[in-house]
Amino acid sequence: MSQQTTDHGTKMKSLRAALFGNVLEFFDWTIFALFSTYIADAVFDSDDPTAALLQTLAIFAVSFVARPVGGFVFGRIADKYGRKNSLALAMIAMGIGSLLIATIPTHATAGVVGPILLLLARIIQGLAHGGESAAAYVYVSELAPPRRRGLWSSSIFFSASVGTIAGTLLGAFMTNMVSAEAMQAWGWRIPFVVGSLLAGYALYIRIRSVETEIGTALVSGERAEQTQPADADSPRRSRRAVLVILLKLLVVVGAANVAFYTWITFAASYAISSLDMSESGAFAASLIAQLLGLGLFPVFGLLSDRVGRKPIAIFSLVGFGLFSYPFSWILSSDPLSLFAVQLVSFVFWAAIASILPSLLSESLSSTHRAVGVGVVGSLAAAIFGGTAPFLNSWLTSIDMGWVFIGYTTVVLFAGAAVVATLRETRDIDLVTMDIAQGPHDREEGPVTV
Repeated sequence: MSQQTTDHGTKMKSLRAALFGNVLEFFDWTIFALFSTYIADAVFDSDDPTAALLQTLAIFAVSFVARPVGGFVFGRIADKYGRKNSLALAMIAMGIGSLLIATIPTHATAGVVGPILLLLARIIQGLAHGGESAAAYVYVSELAPPRRRGLWSSSIFFSASVGTIAGTLLGAFMTNMVSAEAMQAWGWRIPFVVGSLLAGYALYIRIRSVETEIGTALVSGERAEQTQPADADSPRRSRRAVLVILLKLLVVVGAANVAFYTWITFAASYAISSLDMSESGAFAASLIAQLLGLGLFPVFGLLSDRVGRKPIAIFSLVGFGLFSYPFSWILSSDPLSLFAVQLVSFVFWAAIASILPSLLSESLSSTHRAVGVGVVGSLAAAIFGGTAPFLNSWLTSIDMGWVFIGYTTVVLFAGAAVVATLRETRDIDLVTMDIAQGPHDREEGPVTV
């Protein structure tokens, strides 16, 4: 394999380019959720506000369906044409989606055209979001110094949290500084205009970033030559090994998504709708808890470089499982209860989120690493994460909220049990693992597709 020498400064610039785009991805994802009521009133028939909002949320759900497709498509691009190129294309798609929403015609102006364009925009953004996960996890993991891979990879979800917080702050600023009438008329479009403009800048700095050494080798074809099976039976064994590891990773990432969407993303909305918590108190409590928790990502990432990925993942999933029922008992109409629950939740979330990009990247060989990571991450979000808020709201509405908590507890403990069966991947060399590691190993670990 040809050696690509890249100085530390250039790598850091490339890391910042990847993270800025990741911030923007989650910024756009957040502002759609925050401004969904305004979008519903503008794009759908305002004579039935409830139906309009439900239609908007249904379109939001469609984007979850598009994410696995994006993970596969952009992952294939990353594995064949380079990680950097896939990241650039994902940013183009996200920018187009934001621009479409910013300029979408109202129902009064264009009738059914507005909803169709909104659906198209969200499909594009869903594809981009799945693609971002596929390429960004792998890009940062491969770019990182081997002994600091956990630390560098922890920046992925750090930047995602920054994007979520930035979207929330912009939403709070807009709703406080702009009148309700102006917000409905044009104000809700401003965040999407900002998103589309920032996407242009993110694209510019991503194009100027470097490709990883492994990505360069894949594009040149060297990697494919080095990973040919040694005997005729290897392909079949390899596919079986890949399927097993992908299913295991799906359970682990799914468990993390259940916890994230239950106790981080939708906890405030649940407290408002089901526990009569004030909106201002709920959002303030949630925002402060998230701000305080940001510093935990690099701490757990660095710790995983010392003690390994498995102990951190087990700590997170078991901790979430043990605290699920106490969280539900503590949560009340008092914003302080939400603050306490989310602050503790963020400790467990930061633990698993800080190591997911490195754990996933270290578990699959380079030739199909991005597509595997993208599909697993997106499917887990769609199957486990996307359904969690609905199940929680439905079961709570029929006085069976305890069933949902039981479900999350089982999923979390199952995820921890699966982690225990995985090989520790902290010391894997991502450059040579296809040769040094393989499907013939008895323990589950990095496998060659």
